[in-house]
Amino acid sequence: MKKALMVVVLAVWGCGCGMVRPAATEVQKQNAWAHWRTCDLTGQTARQEAASDTLQALTALTAQQSEAFVLDYGVPSERPAMETVEAVLAEAPKLAQQAAVDAQRKPDAWAMADGAMELGIGLAGLLGGVYGLRLTTFLKQAKQKSDALKEIVEGNELFKQLCPTAMDQFKQAHANQSAATKRLVTETKG
Repeated sequence: MKKALMVVVLAVWGCGCGMVRPAATEVQKQNAWAHWRTCDLTGQTARQEAASDTLQALTALTAQQSEAFVLDYGVPSERPAMETVEAVLAEAPKLAQQAAVDAQRKPDAWAMADGAMELGIGLAGLLGGVYGLRLTTFLKQAKQKSDALKEIVEGNELFKQLCPTAMDQFKQAHANQSAATKRLVTETKG
């Protein structure tokens, strides 16, 4: 049991250490593609205008580097129409601005926690046996409790919005919560 729990803890710990990130939005994918297209057109323009060999080499390198970003983010399902410099200059700034907004979004803590628990359940299933079954049962219960907590917090937030006159009674009813519970609820609200 200890070994199985250790495997799950290490897997979840690894996920929290930068190995997992939110998936790129469609706008972020389009922005990465637009960046590659901008670099590619810059290289073409440098060659057409007979820029220095150094500038031509640098622009070719930026296009190559930018292609890696497209592959990392994923190819957008709909590529922006950016065949000309004018089209890039007209459309790319809007994409860049929205992609920056998307990049600043917080990862959905609930989705990440669910993913970590599902990973743990899957790993426990691979381990099999009595310990794997116990660990799977434990993780399924933890997931159910996490889902219940999320529903309670969302319900409380909705109640506060719908009944602002009952705010004082609401706060009084929750005044005796432990510091740990208050911290957990605050983190849950995000």
